[in-house]
Amino acid sequence: MSKRWSVILAGALLSMTVAACGTPGEPGAPANQGTAGGGGAESAPVKVGLVYSKSGPLATYGEQYRQGFTAGLDYATKGSGEVNGHKVEITEQDDAGDPAKAVAAATDLIGQGHKIIAGSTSSGVALQVAPLANDNKVLFISGPAAVDALSGANKYTFRSGRQTYQDVATAGSMLGDVSGKKVTVLAQDSAFGKANVAAVTAILGAKGATVDSVEVPAAATDVTPFATKIKGASPDLLFVAWAGANAASMWSTLEQQGVFESTKVVTGLDIKPTHAIFGKASSQINFLSHFFDGASDNAAYAALAKGLKDQGATVDLFTNDGFVAAQMIAHAIEASDSDVDAMVSALEGWSFEGPKGQLQIRAEDHALLQPMFTATLKQDGSTIAPVLGDTLDPAAVAPPVTPFK
Repeated sequence: MSKRWSVILAGALLSMTVAACGTPGEPGAPANQGTAGGGGAESAPVKVGLVYSKSGPLATYGEQYRQGFTAGLDYATKGSGEVNGHKVEITEQDDAGDPAKAVAAATDLIGQGHKIIAGSTSSGVALQVAPLANDNKVLFISGPAAVDALSGANKYTFRSGRQTYQDVATAGSMLGDVSGKKVTVLAQDSAFGKANVAAVTAILGAKGATVDSVEVPAAATDVTPFATKIKGASPDLLFVAWAGANAASMWSTLEQQGVFESTKVVTGLDIKPTHAIFGKASSQINFLSHFFDGASDNAAYAALAKGLKDQGATVDLFTNDGFVAAQMIAHAIEASDSDVDAMVSALEGWSFEGPKGQLQIRAEDHALLQPMFTATLKQDGSTIAPVLGDTLDPAAVAPPVTPFK
């Protein structure tokens, strides 16, 4: 996620219940005593570095990731904090959303013997840490960063969240067959906005849609002329990619100009504090989401909700990404406490239940195949909460394979 939404999509977010005695590698399964490094209580700890946004513009997302990670590690280790007798020792580092700080922190951790690095709230950070992991042959599991280029980056790089392709494909699903349909992207004239225009053009354009854009100068205070242009064009789908402080005014203008009456409007569902910002338009917007409170119901979700409650927090957008990262790390350590190539092999092709539902790590490029969701917002008194629409099968939004470079 090179720059996540203030109120919308980033970039650039199923039923197998875990039994009390599962297969090796699943939470609830007995530890695999035959793997390398499986030892007793005196075994050396496995050092894991979390490099993420503890501060900076994405600190709220980073905190959700960390809270989810804590709950996930507790779940994956059945409360012990250990895998095969090895204590999982976590060291946190703040990258503040700065790639240079992230690389410095990861380099320092690797020098101290950390063979596993996780985190990366920002896409810009993840893209810089991934080559470092490859050069030093350490396992890197990126977090909320949604940039597509992480999939297929190298054999040592994985992700615990969704990627931009899955977001955009979910938006396209709201039109059914997009072939021959007209899609307009409303975005700011910025790197963030242009990246979203490019993603929608590449993904939905490849499926036969005609894609154009209305790009608003970042300093613009009046969106009326742009809303009028969209109303006149009457696209089949308006994809809104907005990261500005004037988001509330933008949504109000679209509503006042009657845009919702002439086209289907889609945007990404952001964290809970932003849900009230849509105003009167909230009931007219179609939301895509990779996760939200109430999106799913399984053993992993229940464990996430309980783990967050114990921390005084609640389920939100990026708590899933942290939880899944912890599951992946525990599974990797089950294969080996020190052989990173063995960790990689164990993760490739692994299918498991996360809070969202059934997930699979595609061996060919390490894309995380996962369900996605559509939602609407409903106001009940002073509370505004998402309501689940459709749950899209992982195959329906799976990105094309990107071979390792």
